[in-house]
Amino acid sequence: MLTGSNIVFLILSYLIGSIPFSIIAGKLFKGIDVREYGSGNAGATNTFRVLGKKAGIPVLILDVLKGFIAVDLVWFTSYVPSTEIYINLQLAFGIAAVLGHVFPVYVGFRGGKGVATLLGFMIGVFPEAAVISIVIFVLTLLFSKYVSLSSIFAGLFFPFGVYYLSDNLVPTMMIFSIFVPVLLIATHQRNIERLVRGDENKVKLRKKK
Repeated sequence: MLTGSNIVFLILSYLIGSIPFSIIAGKLFKGIDVREYGSGNAGATNTFRVLGKKAGIPVLILDVLKGFIAVDLVWFTSYVPSTEIYINLQLAFGIAAVLGHVFPVYVGFRGGKGVATLLGFMIGVFPEAAVISIVIFVLTLLFSKYVSLSSIFAGLFFPFGVYYLSDNLVPTMMIFSIFVPVLLIATHQRNIERLVRGDENKVKLRKKK
């Protein structure tokens, strides 16, 4: 599976994931590094918090696209869609993109938590399970107002969506689906600590009149 061309695509996936759209937006909109403000995270949520919707929405979309584009690089290989090796390459490219977002080579390996890029990855490989996770995320966010908690809950339900909704379930798909909540919990350690203390940032879903 690890042919020369596949290694090139793996590296390319990481480089795509490493594109720091939140930092670019911070420089363009306010001439700042968003990592120095808010939660200190180079991701879409902190972009909304620091720069507002005009920057946050495009950053969110672009971060999602990083994961989606990475898994679609498998189209440029000679493998037959839906075969085990094809799916395994999608998983490898997607993971590389998420790692690129979390540890971006362009900005000192200090990136975001990978949630939006992971979502794009999930949509590209597991669309049905991704929809379930999105619904869980939205419902949790509406009730709790915590993006971090919503992300973790969405991740925890993801393996069940993969298991029950995937038509062509291969072992690596289940392994990856379990990796998702583990990754989200690992990258949200500080958020979990703040949740326990009761001082985690909440999002404002509606403007006060």
